[in-house]
Amino acid sequence: MGALDGWRHCPRCAAPLERSPESVVCPACGYEQWANSVPGAQAVVERDGCALLGRRRFEPSAGLWDIPGGFLQENEHPHDGLRRELREETGLEIEIGEYLGSWLEAYHHRFVLCLTWLARPVGGGERAGDDLVELRWFGREELPGPDELAFPTFAEILSLWRAREPRP
Repeated sequence: MGALDGWRHCPRCAAPLERSPESVVCPACGYEQWANSVPGAQAVVERDGCALLGRRRFEPSAGLWDIPGGFLQENEHPHDGLRRELREETGLEIEIGEYLGSWLEAYHHRFVLCLTWLARPVGGGERAGDDLVELRWFGREELPGPDELAFPTFAEILSLWRAREPRP
């Protein structure tokens, strides 16, 4: 799986592309495209010792539990993108807390660099929106199992959250 799999012709001039392991180059016009990970931002939103998860509306992993977040727009700061995505998906305004870490996750034909924070709601009206059909708060001992989570990295992320001291 790779971002450039299937690329045969230049998107600018339609000439055949030359490949390297990390990129494609058009010898006719000089266009070059690299196989970079796509940046995303997500948060384990905490309230009263529980974490908010959303049930996915669309594939991949439709119907499974998702950590709210999404892709960053071009030239968007990760904190701004995280706030925007959480507002779109949950209706919540958040305060971004501690950075939990970065994970690489396969998504369609790309890899997403998932920048992950803790967050807490500070306003807004909670509602499932955008890519989610349901929101639910899970206690530390109520979290869905790995087979109910949308992506494999979520088990590790939620395990890290579960091991932390609950925030007041």
